[in-house]
Amino acid sequence: MLERFELEAFLTLSEELHFTRTAERLRVTPGRISQTIKKLERQIGGPLFERTSRHTALTPLGQRLRKDLLPAYHQIQAAVETATALARGIHAVLRVGFTAAWAGNLIVRAAERFRDQYPGCTVELREVTYGAARESLGSGEIDLMLAETAIIGGDTEFVIGPTIFSRPRVLAVPSVHPLAARDSVSVEDLAQIPIIAPAGVPDAVLDIHILRHTPSGRPIPRGPVAAGWQEMLSLIGAGKGATPTCDWAADYYARPDVAFVPFSDRTPFDQALIWSPIRDTPAIQAFVHTVTELADSEDGHHIPSR
Repeated sequence: MLERFELEAFLTLSEELHFTRTAERLRVTPGRISQTIKKLERQIGGPLFERTSRHTALTPLGQRLRKDLLPAYHQIQAAVETATALARGIHAVLRVGFTAAWAGNLIVRAAERFRDQYPGCTVELREVTYGAARESLGSGEIDLMLAETAIIGGDTEFVIGPTIFSRPRVLAVPSVHPLAARDSVSVEDLAQIPIIAPAGVPDAVLDIHILRHTPSGRPIPRGPVAAGWQEMLSLIGAGKGATPTCDWAADYYARPDVAFVPFSDRTPFDQALIWSPIRDTPAIQAFVHTVTELADSEDGHHIPSR
């Protein structure tokens, strides 16, 4: 059975790969770290680190132990932080991102309610582009994001929380294009027009959001890329291509040179709350609850009617 210090010493050393830096982080002597690791290796029955005068590295056994222990350690930390926060009240700076105007609309009002419920918390709101979303979450620049679930491309590095919006998909096309006169479009129709993609998004994500081939196997042409929504709409309005989006885009991004045509055969556009399990905190869990509660109570009525 590992003692807490043995666990912290092993995981910290496996990250730092340096005995002195590990000792400084844990506020003990390098000798104690060395003794603790040797004791742990004797208990397990094999070497966890390769040590030379120039470097320290994990052995395959050490790599496996780190992989198995790390999720449980984060869970223990989160549990202690939650209990502490509940005992003292939640105090934090929470940075919340969103990728579309309808998401921002809800997040702004959720932040107001959250501040009333938890005066010790500060909520900072940030609009992020599709291309920067994953990196912002992974680096800790933002703590929580309301965005389309496809944005992380199935990456298990992140937690996908409750779905907040589930809306029909539409195709935003130039108003002069023949597809704009249709009552609906199908995925097969995407072979007729270049698809404009958000800049900086991995191919794995684009393949989910945009698709590469129609059901019959015809290629779906890729058009230019756009850094953000306004650039995307300008390119569409100029006849450079089209892009799939949510039906609420017609309310928030209406303009005379862009038409929004419903898909007849695509799954809904889902947006969920997404965060990193490494930075899971009581403040995040409380904000998730606030957003979910607000979205449920309003049932989408915060979206302006046409």
